[in-house]
Amino acid sequence: MEEDLNVTYFILGGHVEVNKYSYLYFLTFLIVYLLIICSNCTIMYLIWKHQNLHEPMYIFIAALLLNSVLFSTNIYPKLLIDFLSDKQIISFYACLVQYSLFYALSSSEFLLLAAMAYDRYVSICKPLQYPTIMKKRTISIFLALAWLLPACQQVGLATLFANQKLCSFSLKVIFCNNTIYKLFCVTSRAITFYGLFILLNTVVFPVIFIVFTYTRILIICYHSCGEVKKKAAQTCLPHLVVLTNFFCLFVCDVITVRLEYDFPKTARLIMSLQLFLYNPLFNPFIYGLKMKKIATHLTRLFCQGKVKS
Repeated sequence: MEEDLNVTYFILGGHVEVNKYSYLYFLTFLIVYLLIICSNCTIMYLIWKHQNLHEPMYIFIAALLLNSVLFSTNIYPKLLIDFLSDKQIISFYACLVQYSLFYALSSSEFLLLAAMAYDRYVSICKPLQYPTIMKKRTISIFLALAWLLPACQQVGLATLFANQKLCSFSLKVIFCNNTIYKLFCVTSRAITFYGLFILLNTVVFPVIFIVFTYTRILIICYHSCGEVKKKAAQTCLPHLVVLTNFFCLFVCDVITVRLEYDFPKTARLIMSLQLFLYNPLFNPFIYGLKMKKIATHLTRLFCQGKVKS
């Protein structure tokens, strides 16, 4: 029956009735979602419009910001609907889609950051070979792999999930994430090993590669002049900040479920909120303020707006 496919989950740690606080939550998260869309799209627009930003580094930044928009859109619309609903219910298959998109886009984030790290490595460590290595074709391949590889792997995992028998129909979460494993009567070894395989090639290996490339960059900078060090700091620091932030939040999300440790509701809520609230807001401000060329165009954009008004 269709009702058997429904999964009830709990907003903000407990069942929410429609009241004045629900409308307050709705308004708050709506403002946050609109801010995420506007801030990310503004930086993407600047990169698309200005010819001097049509460089590999800025193209990867635009791809990362687009990924943040897609990541947020996977969560916020359903969350906003739940705030205004008497019951927070989602079908199992819709939950499966949200789960798959959540981890596919999270994996894409790591792969895009790895591509950006490689771009910085070639730019700083092999400047003479940069034009021949970072061609349009190379960039297109990196972007295609960053989005298609995690998507294809998650489709395979979702197919395995769809054939599992359900013994539970409730999740104490605010969106469908790794806790979906708790719905199954028994988690098969195939799912466990396949999930580990996905984690290794879309998260662990990219992070190891990023650490390796930035280590090489630091070694080169240590033996270089001040100008090279300044360039490395301006372009690499924002990437490292974004990577560290997202990696810590992602690892917390995976570990808390895998260890099956009963975290306090408040701690679990804070970690979940940071993953889809803090990072999508964090990226455009980091790149908009710390990347000199983007910051210049951003200042001009707002100054023109003031002059016209």
